[in-house]
Amino acid sequence: MPLHPDLEALLDMVESATASGKRPAIHHLTPARARREFDDASGALDLPPLPLARVEALTLPTRDGGHIGARLFAPRATHAGPPLPVLLHFHSGGFTVGSLDSHDSLCRSLAARTPCAVLSVAYRLAPEHRFPCAADDAVDALAWLGAHGAALGLDTARIAIGGDSAGGTLGAMLALAARDDPALPQPCLQVLCYPGLGGRQDTPSHQRYGHGYLLDSETIDWFYRQYLRDERDRLDWRFAPLLAPDHRGVAPALLVLPECDPLLDEGRAYARKLAEAGVAVTLREYPGMVHEFLRMGNIVGEAEDAHDDIARALAQAFGLAGAEPDAVARAA
Repeated sequence: MPLHPDLEALLDMVESATASGKRPAIHHLTPARARREFDDASGALDLPPLPLARVEALTLPTRDGGHIGARLFAPRATHAGPPLPVLLHFHSGGFTVGSLDSHDSLCRSLAARTPCAVLSVAYRLAPEHRFPCAADDAVDALAWLGAHGAALGLDTARIAIGGDSAGGTLGAMLALAARDDPALPQPCLQVLCYPGLGGRQDTPSHQRYGHGYLLDSETIDWFYRQYLRDERDRLDWRFAPLLAPDHRGVAPALLVLPECDPLLDEGRAYARKLAEAGVAVTLREYPGMVHEFLRMGNIVGEAEDAHDDIARALAQAFGLAGAEPDAVARAA
C-alpha cells in the first residue's frame, strides 16, 4: 500500500522546511536542540492529553547511585480499589531525544483505554550517557517497580513492559534480562512498537524506506553515533536483541509495525525468531504508516486504532474483565 496521503503531505512539508533551512534535519542539530525540537513536534502531532485521576512524578534510583525521573499514570486513584496492573513504558528517540513530556499523551491514552497504570521512565540519554546506560536504567526501573510498586497501589504480579522505537528495543532487552534473572519481576507481555532490534542497517526495508519516510538513514546513523561507544556495541544483544543467543522463555510479545519504516524487516525477523523459540507472538502491521505514527493522532486515525490494539492486548495479558479475546498469531 502507498504512503497514507495525510502522512505524505506532512512529509512533503517537512522536506520543504528542511530544504529551505527553516527546520534542519535532526542529524544536523546538537542533542540539546534536537531534544527541544522532538518535544515541540509531539505537541503538534499527538492527540490532546486525556485527563486521568492520577498523574504522579516519581524518582527512581539507579545502580550507580544516580536517579532518573518517572511519571505514573492511572485511570483511578490507585488505593481506591484493587491493585492496578501496570505497563512499564520506555519512550522513543534513538536513546538521544525523547522525554516524559513527548510521550505524555500516549501513556495517558494507554492507561485510559486498557485500563491500567502506566509507569513512564526517563532513562538517561546519550551522548552524556552512552551504551549500556539506557539498558541498565531499564533493568533498574523494573527492579524498583517490583520492590515498590505495591506501595503505590500497583499489582507487581501483572507487569507488562515495552515502548516505541528505542523504547521498544529496551522492552525486548528487558524481557530477555528478566527471563535470566529470577530476582526481577517476570513480565506478562512485551509491547514492542517499531523497535530497533538488529543493530544493522542492511535490510531491504532500510533500503526502501531509509529516505523520505521520516526516519532517514542519516538520522539513524546520528543516533547510533551518540549512543554507542564503538562498533562492537552493535553486536551486543542489549542493543540488538535479535542477536541474543536464545529467545526461549521470554514473555509473550505484541509487535506493532508500520509498513513504511526502515525498521520493518527487523521487527518481522524478531517476530519469527520469537515464534521459532516457542514464544506467543501477535504481529500487527499498519499499511501506509511511518515510524512514530503512534504519536500522530492529530494526522492519522490509524494512530488511535493502534492505541486500541495495544490496549486490548494489555487487557488480555492482565486478565481484565471484559477484555476482548485476541487470537495469537505465530509468525511464519
